[in-house]
Amino acid sequence: MSRNIIYLINPISGTRGKLSLQEMIRQKTQEKGIPYSILPTNAEGDYAFLIPFIEQTAVTDIIVCGGDGTVSAVAAALAGVDVRVGIIPMGSGNGLAFAAGIPKDVEKALEIVFAAKAAPIDGFLINGQFSCMLCGIGFDAKVAEEFAGQAKRGLQTYIRVTLTNFFSARAFPFRLHIPSDNSHDPSFGEEAFFISIANGNQFGNNFTIAPKASLHDGLLDIVIAKKTNRLRFLLSVIRQVMGGYRVQPKPGGKGREKILYFQTANLVIENPGEAPLHIDGDPKPSAREFHISIVPDAIRLIQP
Repeated sequence: MSRNIIYLINPISGTRGKLSLQEMIRQKTQEKGIPYSILPTNAEGDYAFLIPFIEQTAVTDIIVCGGDGTVSAVAAALAGVDVRVGIIPMGSGNGLAFAAGIPKDVEKALEIVFAAKAAPIDGFLINGQFSCMLCGIGFDAKVAEEFAGQAKRGLQTYIRVTLTNFFSARAFPFRLHIPSDNSHDPSFGEEAFFISIANGNQFGNNFTIAPKASLHDGLLDIVIAKKTNRLRFLLSVIRQVMGGYRVQPKPGGKGREKILYFQTANLVIENPGEAPLHIDGDPKPSAREFHISIVPDAIRLIQP
């Protein structure tokens, strides 16, 4: 089957040099004899231009060389389009790539691209905005906002910003509405440091926040870090990362557990305290209410 690849390279994502990346892409793709072109990513995150380009030039694969924010923006534009999407992880977290088993090593990631083994993955909408991996409301969104303003990116910077915010972290009031199979709409209120809505299983850098999350199960994993003292907050998150909390069959705010973990295809979150929001690591304007729903089989992702 003939292929035609577009590589999108984000000039500011991550911490590695892009010139050597472009040289490697040219060399490896030419060795495979595959037609290709290299384009810069769009600073505004608008990739609608790709759709007529795909149709006019018979493009088969869009390969994103960047981080989760760029991947999410490209996936949003290509949801439902008959094209494969690949990732060369070049971001600070690379959550979707790692959740799909795509390595950070460029040569290995390129070999996965050339193998062209693609499978559908879900996405989800939050107030109409597309996410392919993870949204956070509260503490992690505050970290994402400050991290986005740093001159130097990378894991060390992210850890520093996270620790700085940890000591000033505060809980926000929320109310969650989860549809059920019967006639009533179960809801509960909770004060929480953060709520994560996860399609993939991690924040990034193999930091797993939703251990049971699957990219293709038609469900979102909801993780709520309930209000407590900071030490218990830290210990509870560590326990969650280590897989210590089971998925609860019925969501609800009652009980002694400091992490609530459940799955649902859609929900509504009231946010009266206007806790900050991030979508796939990029800070976004908050809202007093979030309507969230799964988008099954949103894109075909090239993966091992």
